[in-house]
Amino acid sequence: MNSINLKKLISILVLAVTVTACVQDDDFKTPALDIDDPNIDQNQIAELSGILGEIAQANGDAVNFEDSDKFITGYVVSSDRAGNFFEEIVIQDRAENPTAGIRVLIDVNPLFTSYEFGRKVFIKLEGLSAGIENGVATLGVLSGDEVEQIPSFSQEEVIIRSSEVADITPLEITFEEFSDDLTNLFVKINNVQFNRNDVLGDDPLTFAGEPSDEFDGERNLESCDTGATAVLSTSTFADFKSLALPTQQGSFEGVLTKNFFGDTFNLVLNDVTGLVFDNEVRCDPNVLECDGTSGGATVIFEEDFTGLSISDLENAGWLNVNTTGGSLDYVVGSFSGNQYAQISGFNSGENPFEVWLVTPEIDLTATTAEEISFEIQSNFDNGNILTAFITDNFTGDVTTTEWSRLDATIPTGPSGGFGDFESVGPVNISCVDGNVRIAFRYAGSDPGPTTRYHIDNIEISGN
Repeated sequence: MNSINLKKLISILVLAVTVTACVQDDDFKTPALDIDDPNIDQNQIAELSGILGEIAQANGDAVNFEDSDKFITGYVVSSDRAGNFFEEIVIQDRAENPTAGIRVLIDVNPLFTSYEFGRKVFIKLEGLSAGIENGVATLGVLSGDEVEQIPSFSQEEVIIRSSEVADITPLEITFEEFSDDLTNLFVKINNVQFNRNDVLGDDPLTFAGEPSDEFDGERNLESCDTGATAVLSTSTFADFKSLALPTQQGSFEGVLTKNFFGDTFNLVLNDVTGLVFDNEVRCDPNVLECDGTSGGATVIFEEDFTGLSISDLENAGWLNVNTTGGSLDYVVGSFSGNQYAQISGFNSGENPFEVWLVTPEIDLTATTAEEISFEIQSNFDNGNILTAFITDNFTGDVTTTEWSRLDATIPTGPSGGFGDFESVGPVNISCVDGNVRIAFRYAGSDPGPTTRYHIDNIEISGN
C-alpha cells in the first residue's frame, strides 16, 4: 500500500470519530466569496490533452513541470461531499464533449467546499509532476518515483478558482467503449442494472456495507443492451455505503476511473443521485430455474483438460464450432502445468465472431439433484462475452438446438492483464433429465469486446 492510501485510511478513521458524528454534510458550504478570475495570459494556458500526451510519451516515468510557467484549466467533475472521493479532485477539459481528464491529488479534506462540481479551476504547473498512478493520469508533487499530494499550505496558490460554475453534460458511452482515453471523465451509461443475484434475493447487497467490503465495495453493473458488465466501486467511507442497491434499471452518471491496482476499469459515483434507476421493468435474461434441491456426493461428469489437446477433446465427443465462418476457435492452453480450455478474439480480425465449445453427451437419467460448477479466469477484460447453456435435445447443430441459459455469473477480470480463476456455481440443473450437453458460447467482435477466457474444472455432481 503506498503512502497516500495508508494516509487516506488513517485520516478517515480519525475524521470518523472527531467530525462525522457531529457535523452533517449540509453544514459544509462552498464559500460565498466574490471571485476575480486570475489574470493569466492565454499563452500560459497548456492544453490538458497535451499534458496527457506528455505522460504517454514518458513510458511510465513521471513528467516534471519544475520550471514551467504554464497553467492548465478544467472543470471539476468529482465531489467528496458524500465521502466517495478523498483528498483528490477530478477535472476535465470541457463542460461538454470532454476529450481529456486528470486526477489531482491534494492534502485537504473536504474539497467540495472550495471546488464544487462544475467549478472551473486553473492549476499552476510550476513545481508539479504528472504520471500514471492507480492506472490513471494523476497530477501532484513528486516523491521518489510516485506522484503524491499537493501540500495543503500551497493549495490556494496552486489551484485557483474561476468564477465560472458550469453545467456539466455527461459524455454518453457504453461499457464496450471503455478506454484509457476516457478515464477521469464524467460519463453517462444508459440502460444498466445490477445483477439479479445481487438485488432480488432474500439478502440484497448494499453499495459497500457488507462484511467482506474492506476499503471498497465492488458491484457488477450489467448492460441491458449487450449483457456486458462493469464494476461500480464505492468507498466503505461513503455516506451511502449501507444503502441497498436499487432493483430497477436506469442510467449511471459518474467518473470513469480504475481500481487501486490500475488493472480494471471502475465506475465511481459522486453520490447516489448519479443512479437514476426509474424503470421498474428489469432486463434479466431467461435462465434455467430448477426448484428442486441440488447437490450430491456423486460426480457424474468432470473435465480438467489435463494432458489433453483440442483434438483429444473432439475425439471424445466435444464440439468446437465457429458459427460465423471464421477460423477463431477454442484451444487447450496451459500455465505452470495447469491446462484449461482457452479462447481470445484479440487480433482475430473477425467481426463479429461466435464460437461454441460443447461437451459430449452427459447422461442424467439415473441421477437426481444435479448441479454444475466450473472455474473461469477472465483476462484482458473489455466486456462480458461468455455465456453458459444446457440442452436436453441437441440436434447436432448449435444454431438449431434449443438452449437454456444457465444462471451462471461470469467473473469480471482486469483490463490490462490476467485475472484469477474464480469458481462459478454451483448452478442447479436438477430439472433437466436424459442426455444433456453443456455449452460455452463466446460472442464478440474484433475490434470490440475480445476478453480472453480460460475455462477449467467443469463438474456435474448429484445423487
